[in-house]
Amino acid sequence: MRSRSRLVTEIWLVLIVTFGTSGLRAALRLVDSLLKAPLNEQSTTLVDAASTIPWLDLALQATSALTLIGWGGLAWYLLGERWRWPSWRDLGRGAGFAALIGIPGLAFYVAAVHLGLSKVVVPATQAAQIPTSLLWAFANGFGEEVVVVMYLLTRLGQLGWKPWQAIAASSVLRGSYHLYQGVSAGVGNIVMGAVFAWYYHRTGRVWPLVLAHFLIDAVAFIAYPLLDLSWLGI
Repeated sequence: MRSRSRLVTEIWLVLIVTFGTSGLRAALRLVDSLLKAPLNEQSTTLVDAASTIPWLDLALQATSALTLIGWGGLAWYLLGERWRWPSWRDLGRGAGFAALIGIPGLAFYVAAVHLGLSKVVVPATQAAQIPTSLLWAFANGFGEEVVVVMYLLTRLGQLGWKPWQAIAASSVLRGSYHLYQGVSAGVGNIVMGAVFAWYYHRTGRVWPLVLAHFLIDAVAFIAYPLLDLSWLGI
């Protein structure tokens, strides 16, 4: 077992390199947005083109997404966990979680936009970006769930934190790096984070969470350019 000081140092370094810095940056971006105009008069694009040349755009997007996958891989390596591929049961549970979180999440987002608590989120600017959107969906799911849930809960538990304290820390971290979308995105992701972290605490399984996250993002990324959502006020 590593010394307490080494564990604390490792946690801080991992968070600074990954989602801790992302959370701080997102909070500052929210402050900037709030000082400009009402949030529902602004928009944010989750997957924007990196190049007008299709193959080069895919290459650039893949390079950026690889960073997120690397974050997750680093956290997994530091934990010393044996690699396990997801099972069919994990896929079923992931789909269930996606429905549990995704459907109410859409309703919450629409209400938040009307109340001025969220920017209008544009997942992708055009349908041609669907392949890169799916790549980002997996990268987001793998990176976030491994680092923010699997790694953080394990390490905080080794430091002697109570389960509810570790779950709260994981949830707040998840909410922080979504603040660039608006206040409601932070709140909504704290709730999602609490559910996901509680599930991992009870089962020790991260793949259902990765798959659920992938499905939630994939549906959002694909639906926007293919469907007319103007009737939702988006």
